Amino acid sequence: MKTRSQTAPKPLKTVALGPRPGSPKRRPRPKPAGKGDLRAPKKPPTAFFYFMEDFRKTYKQENPSVKSMQEIGKACGEKWNTMAFEVKYYDIATEKRAEFEKAMVEYNKKKESGEMSEESD
Repeated sequence: MKTRSQTAPKPLKTVALGPRPGSPKRRPRPKPAGKGDLRAPKKPPTAFFYFMEDFRKTYKQENPSVKSMQEIGKACGEKWNTMAFEVKYYDIATEKRAEFEKAMVEYNKKKESGEMSEESD
């Protein structure tokens, strides 16, 4: 005689039910974007990231005991939100953005003319 642990359980009969009334419809998940073209110019950082570079240096000097990037980032975000419009960082970001846009125009011209495929051969 077989014991209960030796016998395989019988599969349950399942019934497919339609969506419940009032429940939101499921949307298909968007597919993750691929790496794209690795030769494309990289997007420049925003003004906040330029501010964060400077802030991180001064914060570490003032608070050498703080090692956690989370704490530094939190303090940086609080300072960014409370400070007035800082032209210096926006100027840097605008300048880098203009350089990026010029590089993208050149990149797209090369891509359209077919020069990009010749480089990889």
